[in-house]
Amino acid sequence: MKHTTDLGQDRIGPLVLKLAIPSMIAQFVTVLYSTIDRIFIGNIPKIGDAALAGVGVCGPIVTLLTSFGTLIGLGGSILMAMRMGAGRKKQAESILAHSFAMLTVFSVLLTILFLLSKKHLLNWFGASSVTFPYADSYLTIYTAGTFFALMAIGLNYFITCQGFPAIGMVTVLMGAVTNILLDPVFIFVLDMKVAGAAVATVIAQFASCAFAFCFLTGKKIPIRITWLRKKSFSPLIVKKIIGLGISPFLILATDSVIIIVLNTVLQKYGGPKEGDILITCATIVQSYMMLITGPMLGISSGTQAILSYNYGAREIKRVKKAEKYILLLCLCFTTVMFLISRIIPESFIRIFTKDPVQLQLCTWGISVFTLMIIPLSFQYVFVDGFTALGRSKTALVLSLWRKGDYMLFTMILPVFFGARSAFYAQPLADGIGAVMSTIAFLLIFKKHLEKREAQP
Repeated sequence: MKHTTDLGQDRIGPLVLKLAIPSMIAQFVTVLYSTIDRIFIGNIPKIGDAALAGVGVCGPIVTLLTSFGTLIGLGGSILMAMRMGAGRKKQAESILAHSFAMLTVFSVLLTILFLLSKKHLLNWFGASSVTFPYADSYLTIYTAGTFFALMAIGLNYFITCQGFPAIGMVTVLMGAVTNILLDPVFIFVLDMKVAGAAVATVIAQFASCAFAFCFLTGKKIPIRITWLRKKSFSPLIVKKIIGLGISPFLILATDSVIIIVLNTVLQKYGGPKEGDILITCATIVQSYMMLITGPMLGISSGTQAILSYNYGAREIKRVKKAEKYILLLCLCFTTVMFLISRIIPESFIRIFTKDPVQLQLCTWGISVFTLMIIPLSFQYVFVDGFTALGRSKTALVLSLWRKGDYMLFTMILPVFFGARSAFYAQPLADGIGAVMSTIAFLLIFKKHLEKREAQP
């Protein structure tokens, strides 16, 4: 495999595109894992809507599980990219070895923990007597494949940060294609229904995991996976990996909490007549939002290696220039998606359901959720920019500020304006988060770079 990407020498504009576009595609395809499952599940005869609501309840739990892959993968890859930029190959190899060991340990512990607590979690997350059987079936099988899910997500960051964005994209595509092919077989042909969707997803994650592992143990990649020996173990490296990964982890983890709160609020204020209908709507609308936020994350996190590498090499001008290009690319993408959200949302909704009531409700829901997606670009790019430069605490504060606003509005608005008003929590939090992130960027970013440039 010829290495053609030089994070320290290539022109910044083409370099940003070279890393961002495959990462955008990979994130988009990742969204397809849950979206494709929901499309097929929503079209299961007789039980489609109830089964879709059940899988929607599983959504935050699945997100919470996979966010541990981001915790270790993104935190470790940023640290490794900094060491590579500084020319410290031995330290970079040690970081990858520690990350691989951490992914293994976390996978085993989380599988046991979630299998033992899944019934309590589903009830807490808003499952009703109608949707619980479907949610329980899906989550049991998915949780059993936690190892493959975490490894596929975590290891892929180490492929991209070494200048192989196309291989990172292929890793995800392999899993997605497998999922697309197997879903109808297990759900309809083998008549496994919701359980079939979960089995297809686990097999797809195994395919991605196996490909990523084989590539990272190959001889042609600069930094390969090695087994961590007991005498080489360093608590300091573990602490640094978690410190850098904690911000994106909590962003994803709190997404799960917000979905839990939203489902609970919709069930409570919607009552027996509207509760499940609104949760189904929220599930479809959130699936659409993932088609926007997924590629946005691909742009902002997929290009972090450029920032981290050049920050480690003290190439401050390249860091500043890269951040400008990343923001411009993200703004272009969100502008296009804002327009699409107002022109053809029905085409997306009809994939899930043909019910005219849901069609009208979801069209309204998408228009509300996407009100502030263009300003949201500033939140994503600046927060991930701070993380890439090692300012994880700053990124964490900004992220939790937005999530806290989201949760607060979700709980308060329905008290005064009814269940449906909870949908407005998203744009309100996005707008406030964008303003706060921009203020922090203007006050901190330049000074932080100048401090790095002055270091001996």
